[in-house]
Amino acid sequence: MQRPRFELPEALVMEILSKLPVKSFTRFNCVCKYWCPSFQTPHFISNNYYNNLENNNLNLLLSRCDGNTFQPYFSQLSTEKDQNYIVKQNIHLPFFKNDIPSLYGACHGLMCLLDPSKDKAAIWNPSTREFKILPPSSIQRPPYFSLFEETYLTLDDVEFYHAAFGFDSKTDDYKVIRFVSLTFVNSEEEHPHPHSMYQVELYSLRSNSWKEIPSPEYAPTYTALGNIYVNGICYWKIETGAYLDFRGLILSFDMGNEKFLILPIPEFVGSFPEYYVDLLVCNGSLGAIVYPSERIDTSFDLWVTSEGVWTKQFNIKSISGVVRPLGFGKNGDLFVRDTNNEVLLFDASTQELKDLEINTYLDHIWAVITLHAYFESLVHINGVQEVEKHVIRQPTRDASNEY
Repeated sequence: MQRPRFELPEALVMEILSKLPVKSFTRFNCVCKYWCPSFQTPHFISNNYYNNLENNNLNLLLSRCDGNTFQPYFSQLSTEKDQNYIVKQNIHLPFFKNDIPSLYGACHGLMCLLDPSKDKAAIWNPSTREFKILPPSSIQRPPYFSLFEETYLTLDDVEFYHAAFGFDSKTDDYKVIRFVSLTFVNSEEEHPHPHSMYQVELYSLRSNSWKEIPSPEYAPTYTALGNIYVNGICYWKIETGAYLDFRGLILSFDMGNEKFLILPIPEFVGSFPEYYVDLLVCNGSLGAIVYPSERIDTSFDLWVTSEGVWTKQFNIKSISGVVRPLGFGKNGDLFVRDTNNEVLLFDASTQELKDLEINTYLDHIWAVITLHAYFESLVHINGVQEVEKHVIRQPTRDASNEY
């Protein structure tokens, strides 16, 4: 007697599949072509992403620079239990060869890579391995007239700094914003005095183009910890005033209405320059890590804002030898860099430091050591699959069976 055949409703099948990791869908595309279109729908992509958020399926990339070749690369860290954040694979970026790109994001699992010294940028989905090279800017650089020298100056240098990457829910569009620093000189002088100004450019993935937008009163002057994008708004720290009269402010940009706002840094911070303030994202909210600029037995305060109200989450008392926080991993684990440029893990519950044996002390440029967290997603960016001229992945011996 033939057993009865049971078929699950398609909606239930898709609901079950949406809970799987992204790498599973590459296999399913080969097994069942019927499922392929379903994996591309906005509903399925959204369900998969928010399942990853709910299950805290966090991924971590550590930005580094090879001490021998001076080439930038990323180490992907394991976030599995009892694996102590070992390096799963190293990811090299030949597309940015001989340059050190800055990484911005993540937003819905996407990241933006930008070369500060060249008009060279890309959007990358490290989970689906899709890579999109952004077009160069066609925005005209303005002339600069020096009232003191009574002449127009020559554009000598263009640099791209303080970018941010985020999502505009109003138009269902991913955008990149960057500050463009312009340096002008009098080409007729043997030792000309440089004059600077800046522009702000905004890229739209939907239109695949850049446009100039009005500049804010202040430009960012401080590097943030990883992604400072929360619910459609990007944040930077800015500083004004003289050495003994520093004022800290927060610059925000709304991806929807494309407007800047200036916000005060709360009074809990203390006075500048005695304290550093690093902005970061903590559990989906804007946060700030405050620590003294004197780097002996450094202590940290973590503050998080909700609906404009700042509250202290915790205080880490006196960690000897720690130079700077890098960001958070799973379950509130805080990554820090010590005086030997080694990455350590601080457990807030036990107040203990743990050596991760990543060997960042062998890296050449300590300032490159930054931590970037993202959740896997199936979001498409109209790019191409990774090729070796753009991205090269090298699994480590401990994780060679995973990739």
